[in-house]
Amino acid sequence: MNKNIFTAVKFVVGLTTFFSVTDVKAQSQTKKWNLGLGGGVTQYNGDLGQGFYKTNQPYYGFAAMSVSRYLGKYADVFISASTGEAGYQTDEPGFRLKMTTASLNLRFYASRPEARIRPFVYGGGGVLVWDRSIWALPGDVQYRNDLALPSFGGGFSIKLNDVVNLLIQESFMLSQKDDIDRTVAKYNDAFLFHTAGLTFNLGGKKDTDGDGIADDKDLCPGTPRGVKTDAAGCPVDTDGDGVPDYLDDCPQQFGLAMLKGCPDADGDGIPDKDDECPSEKGSIQNKGCPDSDGDGVVDKDDKCPNTPAGYKVDAQGCPFDTDGDGVVDEEDACPEVPGYSIFQGCPDSDGDGVADNIDRCPTVKGTVANKGCPEMEVTDVKKIKQIASSVYFESNSDRLKPVSLPQLDALVEILKKYDSANLYIEGHTDNVGDDTYNLNLSQKRCDAVKNYLLSKGISDSRITTKGYGEFKPITDNNTPENRAKNRRVEMKVFY
Repeated sequence: MNKNIFTAVKFVVGLTTFFSVTDVKAQSQTKKWNLGLGGGVTQYNGDLGQGFYKTNQPYYGFAAMSVSRYLGKYADVFISASTGEAGYQTDEPGFRLKMTTASLNLRFYASRPEARIRPFVYGGGGVLVWDRSIWALPGDVQYRNDLALPSFGGGFSIKLNDVVNLLIQESFMLSQKDDIDRTVAKYNDAFLFHTAGLTFNLGGKKDTDGDGIADDKDLCPGTPRGVKTDAAGCPVDTDGDGVPDYLDDCPQQFGLAMLKGCPDADGDGIPDKDDECPSEKGSIQNKGCPDSDGDGVVDKDDKCPNTPAGYKVDAQGCPFDTDGDGVVDEEDACPEVPGYSIFQGCPDSDGDGVADNIDRCPTVKGTVANKGCPEMEVTDVKKIKQIASSVYFESNSDRLKPVSLPQLDALVEILKKYDSANLYIEGHTDNVGDDTYNLNLSQKRCDAVKNYLLSKGISDSRITTKGYGEFKPITDNNTPENRAKNRRVEMKVFY
């Protein structure tokens, strides 16, 4: 008996693990009943010999019918019956007889009702009813029934449409008595039924979305076909966030509906799965990372996260320092030349405390007051004052008197000596005559002095003139001597 059971079990296990699964519909809660019709051949194994899967024996046929009832997505219970012949041929008298079987079995499926191919195994018990009238020997018992324990098997069904299925099945039945084959010895008589047929799903409850749950019990009757559903007929929502798995980009994580079921830990509107900085609020263009100083380099990569707005930065988020003097370009008055921070990044070549960019004498030490130029010699200051007092014009005219020209030539030499200095010329008159006329005359006399200096090579940019007419006297105009003092030219040198 053990040999027979072992052989059948090996076959069933191999058969049920062979087939793969794809989604379709089958017997379900809406079609709880199933009727099967089919047939096949019977093979014997017992004291006369091993006949399972042998091809040297006659094939004994049978017809079969079954009725099953849906219990759940992975189980049903069924009654099956068959009628036909069984036998075995040997050199010694064998046997051949009519055999009818009936069994009650519990069946377990390896896939859901939606699967196209559903492997299964089953087990139960039944009866064997046999009649030797077609090949009887003297003394034969013509008719008898035996219990078949166990009765088990396996196979698979293939979904053809919502109603019809193709069934391929192997069924093993072991007689509890050992004389069907006329021999009582070591092994009880066993039979293997190779069955093929069609089964028909019966039932009529409406299942609009085809999820196996009738509409009257389906809480979500509009679920798209093929979507995995729960016992209530609603799409499965593994993480319980209200977004069903088939619409959930993060089905294993509780998330937000607006983000297709994905979480957003920092609340920046970017799902964590796409957020390179999931614990810090950021922007979409920065893939969820913050950029505190707005320089285009996110904080996690920014070596200078507090750069002032508008500064140009390098790949590390730091402002450019072209000359490498420690003063960034936007704050460097001399960005191409290394300098000092106290001079806004500019050098001080002569070390006089005045940066080269504002030093009128960058190669000569000077004073801050003179914009980096040295103080004029006292003799030159006095000489300029003396020259100013020695400039004369023709009466009531802006024409220089010849006697003034040597004085102005001396002034030219001083200006060339201090080539970074500027000259300011003021013209004044007494109060004799029309005010406007005197104002114009004083300006013309200043310009006459300037033009002479320009003719000697002094740059126009270095000379500023201003005529004041009679409006800035140095004394009253009551005497000829005082009026003469008021008619004057004044000169000042500045940087």
